[in-house]
Amino acid sequence: MAHVAKWKYKEVEELTSLLTSYPVVGIVEIGGIPAPQLQYMRAGLREIGVLRATRNRLLLHALEEAEKKVKGIKALSQGVKGQAAILATEVNPFKLFKYIKETKTNAPAKGGEVAKQDIEVKAGETPFKPGPIVGELQKAGIPAAIEGGKVVIKKDKVVVHAGETISPQLAQMITRLEIYPIEIGMQLNAVFEDGNIFTPDVLDIDAEKFLADIQMAARNGFALAIARAWITPQTIKTLISKAYREAFAVATETAYPTKENIKTLIAKAHTQSLALSSKVDEKNT
Repeated sequence: MAHVAKWKYKEVEELTSLLTSYPVVGIVEIGGIPAPQLQYMRAGLREIGVLRATRNRLLLHALEEAEKKVKGIKALSQGVKGQAAILATEVNPFKLFKYIKETKTNAPAKGGEVAKQDIEVKAGETPFKPGPIVGELQKAGIPAAIEGGKVVIKKDKVVVHAGETISPQLAQMITRLEIYPIEIGMQLNAVFEDGNIFTPDVLDIDAEKFLADIQMAARNGFALAIARAWITPQTIKTLISKAYREAFAVATETAYPTKENIKTLIAKAHTQSLALSSKVDEKNT
């Protein structure tokens, strides 16, 4: 039987305790983040939870142990890839995703990286003086020229499409153009809360649009309930007001006197009598 180091048992025990001590647990990927940026992010995360990096194999063992106490948490294993870490917190998954997304920063490309999205160079003037830089830009696939004594980019151009590798030569040129296409930050792969697993495609929402959609749905639902005279605690006052206005209008139109509309009926009769009197006077003239 293979010998297992005691520190590994202790590590799994500590990880299991962390996984079962918080209502929300995320698996984040921290590979490729420079040490200074990671330290900065770790310091910021202390306000909302605990970030714990470990070996993936030990994390998977800890998830199996945690499953004995918290059903469904083992499904977080699907997010254990790359250089994984645990992020345990009390912040709900959507706020957690938003927080992590906002901590990401852009950095210059060095060459050899795969573009996660299209890299586009916009048309317009550059800060460069006329010289060899024009040829260097053109060689990198950037449509540069000299116009009016200035180096300009003649038209918008996607120099690297998503999924393509950024060449060292192009990386140097776009960096000089102050285009920083490399996103540095933690990648939230999966989050567990109350027996459910949330993935980035679910968590990445436009909060303002989502709220606006809910408000629109509420307004439409209220309007439908009023139109169908559906009585609820939310609609009853509006329905009573609507019924009163409609009854008042019918009583007034049919000249049915009540204490509520008598003044309106008298005013209406007075107006009609004046109009009739005016017509009689015209006829007699």
